Amino acid sequence: MAETSETRYRIGGMDCAACATKIDTAVRRVTGVADVSVSVMAGTMTVRHDGSSDLKAIEKRVTGLGYSVALFAGSAAPAGEHGSHDRHDHDHAGRDHEHEGHDHAGHSHDHDHARHDHDHGEKKIEDLHGHDHAPMAGPWWQSRKGRLTILSGAALVAAYAVGHLVPAIASYAFIVAMLIGLVPIARRAVMAALSGTPFSIEMLMTIAAVGAVIINAGEEAATVVFLFLVGELLEGVAAGKARESIQSLTALVPKSALLEDNGQTREVPAESLAVGAIIMVRPGDRISADGVIISGESGIDEAPVTGESTPVRKGVDAVVFAGTVNGDAVLRVRVTAAAADNTIARVVKLVEEAQESKAPTERFIDRFSRYYTPGVVVVAALVAVVPPLLFAGSWGEWVYKGLAILLIGCPCALVISTPAAIAASLSSGARRGLLMKGGAVLETLGKVTMVAFDKTGTLTEGRPQVTDIISFGLGEAQLLSRAAVLEQGSSHPLALAILNRAKADGVPVPPAFKLEALPGKGVSGKVGGETVDLLSPPAARERGALAAKQDVLITALNDEGKSVSVLLINGVAAGLIAMRDEPRADAQAGLAMLKSAGVKAMMLTGDNKRTAAAVAGVLGIDWRGEMMPEDKQRVVGELKREGFIVAKVGDGINDAPALAAADIGIAMGGGTDVALETADAAVLHGRVGDVARMIELSKRTMRNILQNITIALGLKAVFLVTTIAGITGLWPAILADTGATVLVTINALRLLRIKI
Repeated sequence: MAETSETRYRIGGMDCAACATKIDTAVRRVTGVADVSVSVMAGTMTVRHDGSSDLKAIEKRVTGLGYSVALFAGSAAPAGEHGSHDRHDHDHAGRDHEHEGHDHAGHSHDHDHARHDHDHGEKKIEDLHGHDHAPMAGPWWQSRKGRLTILSGAALVAAYAVGHLVPAIASYAFIVAMLIGLVPIARRAVMAALSGTPFSIEMLMTIAAVGAVIINAGEEAATVVFLFLVGELLEGVAAGKARESIQSLTALVPKSALLEDNGQTREVPAESLAVGAIIMVRPGDRISADGVIISGESGIDEAPVTGESTPVRKGVDAVVFAGTVNGDAVLRVRVTAAAADNTIARVVKLVEEAQESKAPTERFIDRFSRYYTPGVVVVAALVAVVPPLLFAGSWGEWVYKGLAILLIGCPCALVISTPAAIAASLSSGARRGLLMKGGAVLETLGKVTMVAFDKTGTLTEGRPQVTDIISFGLGEAQLLSRAAVLEQGSSHPLALAILNRAKADGVPVPPAFKLEALPGKGVSGKVGGETVDLLSPPAARERGALAAKQDVLITALNDEGKSVSVLLINGVAAGLIAMRDEPRADAQAGLAMLKSAGVKAMMLTGDNKRTAAAVAGVLGIDWRGEMMPEDKQRVVGELKREGFIVAKVGDGINDAPALAAADIGIAMGGGTDVALETADAAVLHGRVGDVARMIELSKRTMRNILQNITIALGLKAVFLVTTIAGITGLWPAILADTGATVLVTINALRLLRIKI
């Protein structure tokens, strides 16, 4: 069996899903092609093929249909010579930024952001066919499609002038004007038919225009061709706006960074930054990489990435994202992700992949359109011939009506209704840190009726915090100071909680002597001539250091889900420090949003039942505790059998089985790679409320899709009736088609601007 390889192309000029269908059908007929995936909104085509495939033939099929094709760098080079085409005068106008080596099968991505403005590393396949489907660069009137539309319009105006001055040749003048626009359309129609798509809009347009000339309606034929080109141009502009929305994110990342190297600061390309490098970020500069602040404190404007309306104050150890803007102080940042893996690159990568995954509604519309267009052709033929043959109708009148119905029958608006809305929604969500892996995920999210949350790192911060300092004689600051002295240098979560609280309170931490770890019990040391121990309650009891009243206090704190450490000074209990992993600041509000949307919530945690009950009590949520990964998976299965549509939210390896078992698995931002890979969606910035926002975005998207389908079919139904009734003709028919497509696309683009 021949080894299958994958080649990826950038396709220029795709305006709607009908375009993608033509390309898909044509390329699948090439020998050796195993599978084809075409994304209108991403403007890409991925071809899986064996060694017998002639990639040059694939490119020829695509350019023959009227589209430009550019090979992604890192893809297999086509057979044959490209010599003169190995140059970089692409016309993407900075919109179609390359993401090199983007392998959808294995999710392997190597984005080269540094070159996206000037060197895509593509082999450009030049347009030798004179088609008008090249991608737009700059203003619309400078594109090939725009120039053809202007030329066709000028020819139509000239024909009217000639007809007015020399009426005898008016019909010929309109035929010439029509041919200027129709010849490229007819060429594409023939190529599509030969490639397996006989019922393309170009073919319907060609038949209608030629038929109109035959029945002596040359003026209308020329006008309809011009209106068709105008409609295509508008579709191209609208589709470009949708495609541009997510790619514009890549422009947020600066091209250069200030790297600290051997005590010197020098400017380097941002894509060259390695993990662990130290960069300096000046006030007002965009941060050039994901990282952690190692010195400095500043307000960070995260609106471009997270949608936060106000700057977030961040200091040492805080995480910062590439593309966000430093506010008022110099920061030193340690890079934690290479350019190919930073936040924005992950967003773009995931959305591009998601746009190629069809939703159930989209798949249904695709199947429907396969029968819809041939059905309309049959109806048009019956309208044209049945009344004259059976009812003595006028041939000219009924053929004219049949031709108008042909134009009404184009499925473009219907077919684009779903993918346009999904692409806009995926982009809108991604800009707010809501990442969804495809249309099917987006559609299912709106049906979710139960959300099962992990506790640690999902509903809670994921790290203990000091909640109570109870002194038995010493002041709180003195107690905290002595505890912090003993925990210096420890990386244990409870030790870090004490050290962070001491730092936040400005408590002095003097040096300690003779520090000794007591395995399973705590730590001991000498502080200012005193013997100080920080012990677990059982270890303190062993030493007889706890009175009955103090034991009762510890039990009460434990019942609240708190871990307690006992500080002894010279063997006498001096106080208690209680710690707990506290709920996220937005957890209660986020759960309230779910409840108001009619979605139930539950907490599944591996933590002990006492801690689980305490956290669940604060949040007002149902819970299950002491659960192993297989237990979480089992509970998700039980909820599904009870009839719930279940979303599982988690951030750790122990959540992976349940994430996979749920109808929708959602990984929290900062989660493990396993969780992110297993999940269907990700809340990039770890806000509980974003789960509710994701569900709301899904519901809005499905409402938008319903509106689009209503617009597409409604306009066609109205004009079908008015055409048969003789009220409207060819001009309104073509406006019904292209107008519906533009309206549907514009309506979908509203999703880019929603605030959730």
